[in-house]
Amino acid sequence: MEELKSYGNIPIEYSALLSHLYHYKSPADKVARMQNSGSLIHLKRGLYILSPEISGQPFSMELIANHLYGPSYVSFESALSLNGLIPERTYMLRSATSKRKKMFQTPVGSFEYTTVPESYFPIGVQQRIIRNSFAFLVAGPEKALCDLILTTAGLRFQSLKALNNYLVHDLRIDMDGVMEWNPEIVVACSGQGYKKKELSLLYKLLRNG
Repeated sequence: MEELKSYGNIPIEYSALLSHLYHYKSPADKVARMQNSGSLIHLKRGLYILSPEISGQPFSMELIANHLYGPSYVSFESALSLNGLIPERTYMLRSATSKRKKMFQTPVGSFEYTTVPESYFPIGVQQRIIRNSFAFLVAGPEKALCDLILTTAGLRFQSLKALNNYLVHDLRIDMDGVMEWNPEIVVACSGQGYKKKELSLLYKLLRNG
């Protein structure tokens, strides 16, 4: 077990598990026993994570999301919550991906992946480093909101007032924090040609305060 603790809370592929457990007569049986004891948690086919009791670290849902399905980055309400811009954490962790949409139900939580255009995908994505121990990809707040606007069917704004109502009443975003965002990220997203009117209104809101 000690040989696996160096992974901490980073998900481990099955092949890596077997390579670390080579000295057991049957590494596959050892993996099964670890699962049965709860020291190893099965996330999806071929991917596992150590329990916090063994790793000594709590789960990072964001890190797990990056590993479950990729390329992807944490976004939408999950990223806004992570950035402290909406008042509660969401039950399901949501990510954006350039691949087809996907959903995973795991023992540690639920994960949803929504497709965004490939050329648009990398704009405004940040690497968040936690305690110099691990890192994950997450949308900056500007990109997270653009992702929400882009992928929510039927979401249209005819005026700055309508957009402001959406931010304040629907998302319950702290508007004081919004005014510190970088509007150029919104310009870059708008330049990809998707929901240009809505993103142009968002740019004006951020630009004019």
